[in-house]
Amino acid sequence: MLKNHKKLTKIKTILLAFTLLLTTTVTTAKTEAKAEDNMPKFAIALHGGAGTILKGNMTPELEAEYRAKLLEALTAGHDVLAEGGSSVDAVEAAIVIMEDSPLFNAGKGAVFTSEGKNELDASIMDGSDLNAGAISGVRIVKNPIKLARAVMENSNHVMLQSDGAESFAASQESIEIVDPEYFYTERRYNQLLRVREMDEGTVISDHDGDHKFGTVGIAALDQHGNLAAGTSTGGMTNKSWGRVGDTPIIGAGTYANNASCAVSATGAGEYFIRATVARNICALMEYKGLSLQEAADEVVMKQLVDMGGEGGIISVDKDGNVALVFNTKGMYRGSWVSGEEPHIGIYEDD
Repeated sequence: MLKNHKKLTKIKTILLAFTLLLTTTVTTAKTEAKAEDNMPKFAIALHGGAGTILKGNMTPELEAEYRAKLLEALTAGHDVLAEGGSSVDAVEAAIVIMEDSPLFNAGKGAVFTSEGKNELDASIMDGSDLNAGAISGVRIVKNPIKLARAVMENSNHVMLQSDGAESFAASQESIEIVDPEYFYTERRYNQLLRVREMDEGTVISDHDGDHKFGTVGIAALDQHGNLAAGTSTGGMTNKSWGRVGDTPIIGAGTYANNASCAVSATGAGEYFIRATVARNICALMEYKGLSLQEAADEVVMKQLVDMGGEGGIISVDKDGNVALVFNTKGMYRGSWVSGEEPHIGIYEDD
């Protein structure tokens, strides 16, 4: 009898321990879920160029390569934000990955000018204080977005160009200087040769007959409620006269303001400059009370179309809403909002 009593007591002890363990596990899970629910919202959006990008013109292998690199860049920025990092850090981290890839017309994958050279433009803006930095026409800086950030943070200026920008770059320990040959890719050079066979003065936005406007860009909201945006490009194939597009123009290709949104653009730069696309979207939110989606649609799908301009934008607002809007057949793009799954798209119906 005593033996059975001891056995019963042991069983009760085990059951009690199990109940306590189960209760603790459930409580911990609820606490963690509640903490996650209470975590400040953050979001990131990305683009790698827009244009007539058709599935029929893309091999499965190349499509997979693009999607993988877009996800890699998106993840790099998302991880910065998830760890509590700043939106500016997230923008830089994501763009560097795209600049280091020959897939995109920025950094390593930059197109050639009429002189057979690679000229790089970039800009970045911090929505918390409206500080900004931009560079144009540099030829020896591995990651133009880093130089744009250095201009923003370590100079009294907003934009530096060409030789002056490169001299400034040489004074910055964080900037890697490379030989101009670093930017040579056979694919881009062959494109220049093909364009030279066309009518004199012809320029192509990007490559390989897909009529793509080549730019990369990021917009991000961090857990501290700060917005930032950045954009980088190699310009247009066979461009001359030191042509500069919208990418380094604050308010045209890049803009961020904590009061409204962060925007990065890609498209026919001359139209984006004339329409001050990035700032216009933010202004419609600030002054007219439009939502991010409404403002982006108004500018990209109406104003630009009426002007004859092609391209698109990616954007994030102060509440973590994302808008990816383009008036072309496709745009390399991605977005990731905290608590949700990442999204990668290329074609119009993605």
